[in-house]
Amino acid sequence: MIYQQTSAQRLKSPFLSKAGISLRIWREDLNHPFISGNKWWKLKYNLETAGKEGHNQLLTFGGAYSNHLYATAAAAHELGFKSIGIVRGEKQPDLNSTLAFCESKGMHLHYISREQYREKNSEAYIQSLRDQFGEFYLIPEGGTNSMAIKGCEEWARQIEEVEDFDYLCLPVGTSGTMAGMVNQLSDKTIVGFSALKGGDFLQVEVQKWLKHDIRNWQIRTEYHFGGYAKVKNELLDFIIDFEREYQIPIDPVYTSKMMYGVFDLIQQKAFKPDSKVLVLHTGGLQGRAGFNF
Repeated sequence: MIYQQTSAQRLKSPFLSKAGISLRIWREDLNHPFISGNKWWKLKYNLETAGKEGHNQLLTFGGAYSNHLYATAAAAHELGFKSIGIVRGEKQPDLNSTLAFCESKGMHLHYISREQYREKNSEAYIQSLRDQFGEFYLIPEGGTNSMAIKGCEEWARQIEEVEDFDYLCLPVGTSGTMAGMVNQLSDKTIVGFSALKGGDFLQVEVQKWLKHDIRNWQIRTEYHFGGYAKVKNELLDFIIDFEREYQIPIDPVYTSKMMYGVFDLIQQKAFKPDSKVLVLHTGGLQGRAGFNF
């Protein structure tokens, strides 16, 4: 997969100047046209392992607007793998833009009920999929596994080499990116922002991937705006204002919720005075098509 080198961009405004906070955004949304943001890093070593093990078919899971399905379909097409996407929910008469893209990249979409989807991690259900589709390399929902953590640790090293910061802020979905950052950046304060309602379980998910007893991190759970892929007018207004102010597009599912939270915490003086705060743009801009704003 071709990787376009990315970097951080300084955000400047009277609000930030008055707050005395240096805020920079790492533009990982620019790393690839389709396999963007953290998905590139989470897939990198999974795809390398799949090739080394002789697999020619990938299987993974996601919802109807899944960034992960989108990125996996693009990566599989680019590298010559067949791909299967197990989609949560019933097939609709008209494909949305995400699933239409997946099909255009050759991904076979298989729809299952929400009840079945809850079994996605069970050995019996995975075996039933092998019986149905043949042998495949399994990538979990969201891409989070040991290979994804390895990729995110590498991304963290790349950031650490060129950026000076006190706090690193990022959106959290399935915990893999967060865990990779925490493992590598043990001398920084890492603040995750859950995109899911009831995100307290993410504390446990991150913890199980950590290599040491690291205490430099936290996950904020109050900025989910109703839950995964849910929004409120307040968030949509924030996206419009942010893009007008800084000319940087952000998605409604992940990065916008983090950015809203960061600005709110700056308002609350939650960051130490004169702090350098770095935020991660984790891509996923394809998800904007599912919202009207």
